[in-house]
Amino acid sequence: MRLRHYGLAVLLGLLAASQAGAQAPAPGSIWTIQGENDSVSTTPNGSDRYYTSGLRLGWTSGTSQVPDWTTSLAQTVWGDGTTRISFDVNQQIYTPQNTDLLHPNPHDRPVAAYLGGTFALLQDTANSRGVLALTLGMIGPAAQGREVQNGFHELIHERINKGWGSQLPDAPQVELVAEKTWRLNLLKLGWLETDLLPSATAGVGTVRDYAQTGVVFRVGHGLENDFGVARIRPGITGGDAFGTPDGIPWYIFAGADGQIVARDAFLDGDLWRTSAHVQRRWFLGEFQAGFAVLWHDVRLSYTQTWQTASFRGQARGLFNFGSLTAAVRF
Repeated sequence: MRLRHYGLAVLLGLLAASQAGAQAPAPGSIWTIQGENDSVSTTPNGSDRYYTSGLRLGWTSGTSQVPDWTTSLAQTVWGDGTTRISFDVNQQIYTPQNTDLLHPNPHDRPVAAYLGGTFALLQDTANSRGVLALTLGMIGPAAQGREVQNGFHELIHERINKGWGSQLPDAPQVELVAEKTWRLNLLKLGWLETDLLPSATAGVGTVRDYAQTGVVFRVGHGLENDFGVARIRPGITGGDAFGTPDGIPWYIFAGADGQIVARDAFLDGDLWRTSAHVQRRWFLGEFQAGFAVLWHDVRLSYTQTWQTASFRGQARGLFNFGSLTAAVRF
């Protein structure tokens, strides 16, 4: 079996093994499927460039499915609270502006794919959520970016990306992320509620070294059921876990974050050898807006995200993409 096939098989195997260890999912387990794509864009006809695709499958435990050692670790890091664990597998695809070139412009974003598996500890209190997450993954052909992107484009009879022969080479990756989100209740007018979700995040590893802070403002009903919608990191994410709602909670939201970036493997290139790279900008700003609705044991959400330029030479204007997420509790 080729190395690229091993990358996918190992990460999917880790997710399956974690579920086998937990036996049948007990009530309270949450399964999440998420897709992010720049074809869902406010740019006319979509953009198909830069961060062009993100796919994620995740499992979050119920509060009764947590080993004692993970509870102890979460309490050591975050203090008292309710602990959950989660596993997910995600793939991200990055491309330059022009995907018709066999040899992409060396001053444009490199072609790259990433496949990672993440184990995370979640610690909730009434008004805060702490997360400690460890990701192991691969950048390069083993991440299956060519097969996923060009395979889908062929299926829908769209132009394929001709630059995959120049993608970043295979390299194992590790990333540790810690984040904290607080819920600050604001005005309540009858059944209509408002709140703020300030957050702080730090990540270190071979994928991305960064510090991030942001805030989300929400208006709706039943806001106590979660800490905002999920995103594929980096970016503001409230996570996959949500409460058991009464009625049909819903909200609309808008938020912004700023990220100080010391390294980004998708822009700086391979850490150990010469590869395609561009001049990264040290600051990235994001704006996002969307909605979420909860019904029984289902949460559906949509987010539109706008980003400032992440590297010198990036096309003018804010780059943007859409994110659609469905989560179901069993």
